[in-house]
Order: sequence, then structure tokens, then C-alpha cells
Amino acid sequence: MLFIMSAPRPFITCHVLETVSGRPAPDMRVTLSLLSPQCSNSSTPTVFTASTNSDGRVTAWRSKGTVTTSELDHLVSSLKSDLKDDEQMNWSLVFATEEFYGKGKTFWPEVELKFCTSKDERHYHVPLLLGPWSYTTYRGS
Repeated sequence: MLFIMSAPRPFITCHVLETVSGRPAPDMRVTLSLLSPQCSNSSTPTVFTASTNSDGRVTAWRSKGTVTTSELDHLVSSLKSDLKDDEQMNWSLVFATEEFYGKGKTFWPEVELKFCTSKDERHYHVPLLLGPWSYTTYRGS
């Protein structure tokens, strides 16, 4: 029996589905930012970028131009060790929707989703169901 090891997934992943076509939204630029708490090490990146793949998913984040899920994982591990049980991490995902649809072809030039994560969870998945005139989201698995 052959076992294939998949790469570990980052703490936060997302998925964009374009609701008019019913298909994934490939090549959409996405920015992930830590809003709070502040990181004690000023050299640790707190902003990450990616583009959705052909399946509309972000499975790896870049920091300073390098594909590095490990930097995000290091940041999250560091924050989790410093958080009290009742504290959360606050994040923002910004989707470049006007870049995706084209200028003047969407009501939303960008979609920003702000959400909280706890130190007890290992993974968060944030799907975005997107059309030119509406969007919805939920906490995925």
C-alpha cells in the first residue's frame, strides 16, 4: 500500500467560489493580516499574500515574496504560547475582487473579512462565495 504525505496546511486557508458561473475563482489575489495581538518580535511578518489556485483555494501564503507557510505557522505558535485562555487572535482576509472581475464589473472593489481565532484550534478555513453584486462567507472545516 502506498501512502502519499501531503504538505501540512497552514493555520488559515481560504477558498473562493464564483457564484454566477458556479466555478472556483482562480488567480484572485488575497492578503492575510494579523490585526491583534501585536507580535512581540518586530521582524516576524504579520502580513501574508497569495493567489488562489485553479481550484480557487489558497493553500500556501507568501511573506516578502517567499512561499512560506512556516513563517505563518511560527507566528501563530508564538502568539498561541503568549495568549491567555480567553484571548483571541484577530485576522483580516482581503480579496482583490475588482482585479478579478475587471474595473466597473463588480460592486465590491475588494471584500474584507475580519474574524477571530482561538489558541485551541489547529486550523481555520474561510470560504467566500462571490458574485459581482453579492458575497457570503462562513467558517468552513
